[in-house]
Amino acid sequence: MTGNGSLPLAKFNVLDLTRARAGPTCVRQLVDWGASAIKIEMPGGRSGDGMGGNRHGFDFQNLHRNKRSVTLNLRDPDGVKIFKELAKTADVVVENYRPDVKRRLGIDYEALRPINPRLIYASISGFGQSGPYRDRPGVDQIAQGMGGLMSITGIPGQGPVRVGIPIADLCSGIFLAQGVLVALIERETTDQGKWVHTSLLEAMLSMLDFQASRWLMSGEVPPQAGNNHPTGIPTGVFETKDGHINIAASGEDLYARFCKAVERPDLLTDERFATSRARSKNRDEMMEVLMPVTRKKTSAEWITLLNEAGVPCGPIYKINESFADPQVQHLKMAQPVKSGVLGDLTILGHPVSFGDTRLPIRNAAPELGADNDDVLTGLGYTKDQIADLAKRGVI
Repeated sequence: MTGNGSLPLAKFNVLDLTRARAGPTCVRQLVDWGASAIKIEMPGGRSGDGMGGNRHGFDFQNLHRNKRSVTLNLRDPDGVKIFKELAKTADVVVENYRPDVKRRLGIDYEALRPINPRLIYASISGFGQSGPYRDRPGVDQIAQGMGGLMSITGIPGQGPVRVGIPIADLCSGIFLAQGVLVALIERETTDQGKWVHTSLLEAMLSMLDFQASRWLMSGEVPPQAGNNHPTGIPTGVFETKDGHINIAASGEDLYARFCKAVERPDLLTDERFATSRARSKNRDEMMEVLMPVTRKKTSAEWITLLNEAGVPCGPIYKINESFADPQVQHLKMAQPVKSGVLGDLTILGHPVSFGDTRLPIRNAAPELGADNDDVLTGLGYTKDQIADLAKRGVI
């Protein structure tokens, strides 16, 4: 296993109790930045990780790179004992059980704090660690619906539409990783750990951003706006001679450049479109006027012309086309990694760089229990004791 060397979080040790997607997304942020993580898994040869899919499939490999794996039956007192031994020297524990599960197992923050007061304990749940929905099972699509996102996604009148990625899972994981980092910084001053937590629902509400503020501050209930930006007009999907492109020309300066570039200066003085407020009021009419204009050239011609005019414009790719784009290839977001079982793989890289350097993917996702002997030996267990634990199904 390749080491984490001098990466920024190299001195921190993480115990990873997560599965599915939200929790693993949090741990992925930490290990990509160099933290050492042990993924705690149930013994018994499970082939995958719930909604993370088959262990050797694309989803599991993407979610669980850069980790080690130890099998522990946390329903067995000896399994809990080993976990607590690991927790004594851990910096962070990350879990995404339903709130009652960790307490039932005896591995909640209150149980671990006495043995390691410096521990950062990080939790994700569906709806929060307290409240009337605390114990409900929560998954991404439920949070998308309850958080309001599906009501503003899609074409007006077609009914609610889910977003094409598990956005509540992903954002809650990223937010929790931020909380962990802040708690680690605070610990440098206080020398004390902390319980930090979020939920799919809280993350989804936060991601509503200006759409939430429309309701909270202005009393407006945002409707579906389809491919058009709900407030910045004209911004949306435009038909071309050979397909579709995105154009963003909201604001007076960009709108003026756009009108000049498409050779329609009359749209600057047309009272229906002369101001931002007028364009918002007459958005559908504006799109009807512009579509015959944008259909006159190919997508490539418009992308070149509008970008040269300083108007944001771009193609609408399928995912394979995205990764074939020269800018995407230059950014090296597709990263190589070698698996002892699967051989050479290509998976998604971390999106933040240090200067000109993108963080490498150091290791593929681990095989189940691959690090049992190494970790338990480090805790002082003998070869015979490890064999006995395996025989009894503790590891």
